[in-house]
Amino acid sequence: MPGLYFEEFTVGQVFDHAIRRTVTEMDNVLFSALTHNPAQIHLDEEYCKHHSEFGQRILNSAWTLAFMAGASVGDTTLGTTVGNLGFQDVRFPKPVFHGDTLHVRTTVVALRESKSRPDAGIATFLHEAFNQRDELVGVCNRAALMKKKPKA
Repeated sequence: MPGLYFEEFTVGQVFDHAIRRTVTEMDNVLFSALTHNPAQIHLDEEYCKHHSEFGQRILNSAWTLAFMAGASVGDTTLGTTVGNLGFQDVRFPKPVFHGDTLHVRTTVVALRESKSRPDAGIATFLHEAFNQRDELVGVCNRAALMKKKPKA
């Protein structure tokens, strides 16, 4: 199983995820359509040329958030999580444009035993997304309820 159990994490542990993704126009348009987000800054190139400080469309930031968490799954939680408990301190310091290539780093920032589930613990991850120039484009904290190792 690729994911780690609660006991296998340590505070300060860093994962530089191998998954990289070049963002396409299709990613942005499809994600915006699927989430019913009609914002011109995501969909209308002509509007952005004349009315946006960026001069072009920017990626839907909810896609960036989903990518930050998704890129981390194989190394951290695949098959060993009960589920996400929430995202906090979500920020997007720089925009993402079509053609940018993103990569993600995850740091374990906190671990605690579950008060209600003796078979699980809570891991808090700091996810950071960077573009091809290593500029920070997204950051968040994610709490996940993690399984403990099965008793032998």
